[in-house]
Amino acid sequence: MLPQNSVQLLRHATLLLRLGERTILVDPMLAQKEAMPPIENSDNDRRIPMTDFPFSDADQQRIIQQIDAVLVTHLHRDHWDQAARDILPKDTLLFCQPEDYDTLQGQGFNRIHSIDHRLIWGKLRIHRTDGRHGTGEIGQAMGPVSGFVFQYGDHTVYLAGDTIWCPEVQHALNLWQPDWTIVNAGGAQFTEGDPITMTDNDLYEVAQTNPTTHIIAVHMDTINHCHLTREQLREALQGKGISDRIWIPEDGEVIPL
Repeated sequence: MLPQNSVQLLRHATLLLRLGERTILVDPMLAQKEAMPPIENSDNDRRIPMTDFPFSDADQQRIIQQIDAVLVTHLHRDHWDQAARDILPKDTLLFCQPEDYDTLQGQGFNRIHSIDHRLIWGKLRIHRTDGRHGTGEIGQAMGPVSGFVFQYGDHTVYLAGDTIWCPEVQHALNLWQPDWTIVNAGGAQFTEGDPITMTDNDLYEVAQTNPTTHIIAVHMDTINHCHLTREQLREALQGKGISDRIWIPEDGEVIPL
């Protein structure tokens, strides 16, 4: 069981977020290593996930038994895969963006709450935010994506989701003034077009916009079109003067909030 008010990176964008007594599994990609074909239109053909899940199957089941809900930011397979659909009980409490409700219901899940603006769940408030999963035609083709802000007591955590730096992210940072901001880095990119998730320059913009927020960067070293590695990100941030506010956790690492 995670300590209260903490986040654990499991792998890629799959997180355990515990605020108070509530534990939320975020964007579960539960497939075994190399179980899925690579992301197409990339510069390599490495099967995904490229890394093992950091826990045994038995530990994975224990994690699932301990969660109170699952949050799916969007339905791309590196955030919601077939393994998650097969492993999670159909009566799991699911939170999602409104555009994904019908698909999740069609997959047999029967306790789904779409969050358009705000959801009050016990002592926890969850607010949906907007983002941009890329630019131009590619960004449009990637479909709708959402971020979410979690408020519990005096803790505010902003989960930006699959987005680049954009006015929507800037607005969320200014509006909610989060203590912690979790960003999906990796600089994911196809053979054509601009990155569709955050780069080191995007993280710098986040840090400059809100000089008090602590940043957790995830979404690296797991999917074949995420070209920015943890090591490269650490090196790129060295000269930007913000390294002391950015955490780049390894798989399985727990960060107190």
